[in-house]
Amino acid sequence: QGQLVEFGGGLVQAGGSLRLACEASGHIPNAHTMGWFRSSPGKERDLGDFVAGITRIGSRLLYSDAVKGRFTVSGDTANSTVYLQMNNLKPEDTAVYYCYLDPTIGGRIWGQGTQVTVSS
Repeated sequence: QGQLVEFGGGLVQAGGSLRLACEASGHIPNAHTMGWFRSSPGKERDLGDFVAGITRIGSRLLYSDAVKGRFTVSGDTANSTVYLQMNNLKPEDTAVYYCYLDPTIGGRIWGQGTQVTVSS
């Protein structure tokens, strides 16, 4: 089975921007939904918080209240690709960001995570 690979994390000052990308490497099942979770320092991935997602049917965009208006999710779920444009970043956005894919059949697939650090 293939995997999801993330790009684009890093260190940025408060008010700055970063763009994350997530692509499939190898065979990935067809996606029902793709998007992003994040885990604050010391928190396990599975206990992280939903950030944003995009559905394959209807291309609905979903956001948590914490990021609505600042982050934009986009992508091509048919090709297992999703992006997260993060603007006006705040120190509380510091976390490991994980790409996820919920296939039409089977369990959730996770990326390896990418660190985003926002300095004040």
